[in-house]
Amino acid sequence: MMKFLTDIKLVIGFIFAHFLLYLTFSDKNVFWYIFTASMLFLITYTILNESVDDEVSTNTYLSIGVISGLILFGLFWAGNFLIDILNLPFSTQISKLYNRLSPTAIWHYIVLLLIIIPGEEIFWRGFIQKRLFKHVNVWPSIIISAVMYSLAHLYSGSYMLVFAALFAGLFWGWLYAWKRSIPLVIVSHLIFDLFLLVIFPLY
Repeated sequence: MMKFLTDIKLVIGFIFAHFLLYLTFSDKNVFWYIFTASMLFLITYTILNESVDDEVSTNTYLSIGVISGLILFGLFWAGNFLIDILNLPFSTQISKLYNRLSPTAIWHYIVLLLIIIPGEEIFWRGFIQKRLFKHVNVWPSIIISAVMYSLAHLYSGSYMLVFAALFAGLFWGWLYAWKRSIPLVIVSHLIFDLFLLVIFPLY
């Protein structure tokens, strides 16, 4: 089962992602610059090493993408509601994370929508998870890729972001395994982030 560790392209891509996200989270003053450049690099790495899956029609990936993005946001909203109701200590950390990393300038929103969100899905689902498909069964590939995705967020210093990335990674990983469509998971991620950061921010 661990034979995926011999996939050199997979291992190198994962190391690149960790190094780039370490740089991204190292200084909040350059966060958006480094994050954008990192995603462009990882998109390029993916395109050079894997084809991009798009196995459903436009109407299908748009409709399922929008609905799934709303469902995921609803789950996050419910979790945040429970944290507030139960007065758990996580709320302070979530608030600090919002204040530190949320987009504040117009160009932040532009690169988020056009580069960062598509880049995350192209790399983590379209490269990491797709290559795992070659070595392990579907559910192990979903779980392993979600863990790998969440571990890359350790450099944020926020265990809530790591947990959120794990949960979202499992959701989008399952979605990708189900329909094998990168545009679908990109739309889902876009809708989720639009509600989380713009339309109905939780903090």
